[in-house]
Amino acid sequence: MRISARNQLKGTVAKVTLGAVMAEVVVDVGDQQVVAAITRGSAEALELAEGAEVTVVIKATEVMLARE
Repeated sequence: MRISARNQLKGTVAKVTLGAVMAEVVVDVGDQQVVAAITRGSAEALELAEGAEVTVVIKATEVMLARE
């Protein structure tokens, strides 16, 4: 797969919660987690399940940084 988005994080699916229309997918990326809300149809089409290797692609108009 080739894609123009530059913000790509390799990870492992930790949990998939299927709803009637949407799905919540938790992905372990290193020692952090990224949570994505996608359609149930997309989760099923991608055959997402715990342990699946995925790439998180972040395409946003705004990215915020914080520092303590």
